Amino acid sequence: MHTLLPEAVRRVAAWCVVTLLVAGVAGVGVWLCTQLKTAVTPVLLALLGTALLGPLYRRLLKMRVQRSLAAGLTCAAVLAVVGGATYIVVAALIDTGDQIISSLKQAAVDLSKHFGAAGTSLDDLASNAKDLLGKFGGTAASGVVSGISVVGEMIATAVLALLLVFFFLRDSHKTAGALRSLVPASSADTVEAMARRAFTAVEGFMRGTTVIALIDAVCITVGLLILDVPGAAGLGALVFVGAYIPYLGAFLSGAVAVLVALADRGVAIALWALGVVLAVQVLEGHVLQPMIQSRTVQMHPAVVMLAITAGASVAGIIGMLLAVPLTAAAFGVISEMRARYSAPAAPAAPASPGDTASPADAS
Repeated sequence: MHTLLPEAVRRVAAWCVVTLLVAGVAGVGVWLCTQLKTAVTPVLLALLGTALLGPLYRRLLKMRVQRSLAAGLTCAAVLAVVGGATYIVVAALIDTGDQIISSLKQAAVDLSKHFGAAGTSLDDLASNAKDLLGKFGGTAASGVVSGISVVGEMIATAVLALLLVFFFLRDSHKTAGALRSLVPASSADTVEAMARRAFTAVEGFMRGTTVIALIDAVCITVGLLILDVPGAAGLGALVFVGAYIPYLGAFLSGAVAVLVALADRGVAIALWALGVVLAVQVLEGHVLQPMIQSRTVQMHPAVVMLAITAGASVAGIIGMLLAVPLTAAAFGVISEMRARYSAPAAPAAPASPGDTASPADAS
């Protein structure tokens, strides 16, 4: 029966079957990851941390530092950087939090004077807020308890991921042998090459993103300091962290900076702050991204946005953080498979002297 179908139809049918099989396997894999997210999330975060910290670890090894000590020093450096950034954000909030809140209250008062109507004054809002608090106090208390549990889960995930980073770095020289032992000998070279290409793509993405995030944070912090916006250092740290979620993270952190400037310094300074944020985003999109990321991994912005959307729908903020690196790894695997399995065009066989007809024979 299949011989009655044209060759093109059979090829399309075969590709449809392969696509359905791959989609099914991928769907099952995503479902398993969501069900086992407590164990999967630290592993994925540790892989990202290993890709980011690999150059520092290898530099320590070149300095003849013992492997365990080099991995421990690398993890200590991570703790120092993360702890320093957290301290900067918390200190900025403590120092300028009251000022920001008072500025927001003043902005609310000004808005109520210009746009207030009957039943919408601040006194009415305050009395309504008291009624709402009285009605939903139990819900708020349960929300606080759930929030504390979420924070505890995040801390446990971070500690486990840090421990996994230590082991991944220390035992990185055994990865290739362990991977080859899990697959048939005939496919070991291909699997190892695809794994190396995927990890190289993730490593390049993390390294490029970190450089871009640092440049963005420094530029925006300097601009906010010049504009005398409160909490400029904390807002710069927020920009640095948000840069690891492409496009959306930069938009949210920039919006927070503009809102703080609007609340404290007024509309004019807020417009200047918006100009600083937009200038940095233009610099990132047209100079930094092509110059830095194109040397490591290059993905179309539409692919990045779709990956972020899919990651957010599957795993929330963690999914948004992991979506683009995992997509970069998938692109690396696909490029390696294409390089290995795409059949090159067969060169034309050279014509032998006996095969060439002479004018005399033609006559």
